[in-house]
Amino acid sequence: MKRQFFTAGSGFKERCAGIFCFLLLVFSLTSLYLRHLVSFMSGEILPVASNGKLTQSINLDDTLNFGTRQEVETRTSWNAPIIWEGMFDPSLYDRKHIQNNSSVALTVFAVGRYLDAYLNTFLTSAEQHFMLGLQVTYYVFTDLPEKVPKIKLGPHRSLRVIQVEKHSRWQDISMMRMKTISDAIESEIRHHCNYIFCFDVDQEFKGRFGSEALGDSVALLHAWFYKLPKYQFTYDRNPKSKAYMETGDYYYHAALFGGLLENVKDLADHCFLGIMEDKENNVEARWHDESHLNKYFWLHKPSRLLSPEYCWDGVIAENSDIHVTRLVWAPKHYDKLRTK
Repeated sequence: MKRQFFTAGSGFKERCAGIFCFLLLVFSLTSLYLRHLVSFMSGEILPVASNGKLTQSINLDDTLNFGTRQEVETRTSWNAPIIWEGMFDPSLYDRKHIQNNSSVALTVFAVGRYLDAYLNTFLTSAEQHFMLGLQVTYYVFTDLPEKVPKIKLGPHRSLRVIQVEKHSRWQDISMMRMKTISDAIESEIRHHCNYIFCFDVDQEFKGRFGSEALGDSVALLHAWFYKLPKYQFTYDRNPKSKAYMETGDYYYHAALFGGLLENVKDLADHCFLGIMEDKENNVEARWHDESHLNKYFWLHKPSRLLSPEYCWDGVIAENSDIHVTRLVWAPKHYDKLRTK
């Protein structure tokens, strides 16, 4: 009898010990997980692999701090980020895009007097601030290829000059660039780059314009309109134009747009077709290619918006929203530069 009681007691103790060990294991694993989660949320653990490289699966935009700039809008109604200084860790974006071998085409038109007035400053300042660390190819479209300045380029950076026709009116030069960009993507750029940014030449880089700006489809908030009510946006209000808009989300500046090659080609083709249809109907959009660009982004929402820090006009009174100027408008001398 004593032997049977002893055996039963031993089994009971063994079962208790097993349950205790299981609970201890669950508690330990839960504790480790919670510590990891808290550390990650507080930024103590960076999303890096054991070899020091960023993991392939990380979504860099998940690291954006949308709450750091309470005074401005940092996210659209369709959940696209609006990039402002302080929202991003530049080292994370640079390391990820360098690891992915991201390559960027920069297109710029320097036609007529604009070449002498602006191109040298634009290119030399781009070498100091634009997408440093990435492979960059400058595509300069000009009617005067022999006058393109020879600038010293950094590693993994090159410059190609493509001759284009000079139109008699500056408005036509502005509008026809969409066809030129589309053709260049198809014939040339797609063989060398996977991202593209298209700039006006009458600008100067002043601060970092880096990989945080890269996205599938990138639009720029116009410095003069980003705080105004929508009824003051200068959309094309002529119902006869393909650029006609009654309302929109934002007012975008055509001095800068970009994204993946296929998306920018779609934008350029859409704008060019609208411009040509307007011409057939003897119509010209209020702000030419910019009006058509705004219509495109109304129909096809950009996946990334750049704040006016990425293209600022110094004529605007001091603005506390602007913590850094990355690209600035050059002084305009349209009376000397533009033909009627």
